[in-house]
Amino acid sequence: MGTMQIRDVPDATERTLKARAERDGKSLTAYVRDLLNEEAATPTLDEVMAKIAADEPVPYDPDFVREMMREGHR
Repeated sequence: MGTMQIRDVPDATERTLKARAERDGKSLTAYVRDLLNEEAATPTLDEVMAKIAADEPVPYDPDFVREMMREGHR
């Protein structure tokens, strides 16, 4: 597991994060780690768009839709 150090955090930001961590019953480190994990797990719009662009196109015509529905696809 890596280690990070963040410098030059404004005092108001640190106070806010400490208060939120305390309300959640966490240390500041645990709270910020959870924020970072959540941010890293959420794809960016560019990542989503790249995934969509890389996906195979789905043919769309009424006969294809009817066939898919007959086969139980939604």
